[in-house]
Amino acid sequence: MDGFQQIGVPVVGILAAAALTFYVVSFAELREKSLKDIEEREESDGGGGFKSSLSSRVRRARRKAEKQSKS
Repeated sequence: MDGFQQIGVPVVGILAAAALTFYVVSFAELREKSLKDIEEREESDGGGGFKSSLSSRVRRARRKAEKQSKS
């Protein structure tokens, strides 16, 4: 058991650190890619930002037109 502790424990620690580093880098790259995709999508939509909602006057006018068309 003494030989394993001298050689095995550091090797297992190095492998664990390598695996952790791999996953951290992979997730960072995925995050960067997804943020870049979001930015490109916003740019292609015409400047991004929020789309303005209809004003209350326009909504009322639509409802009134719908009521009139039903009757």
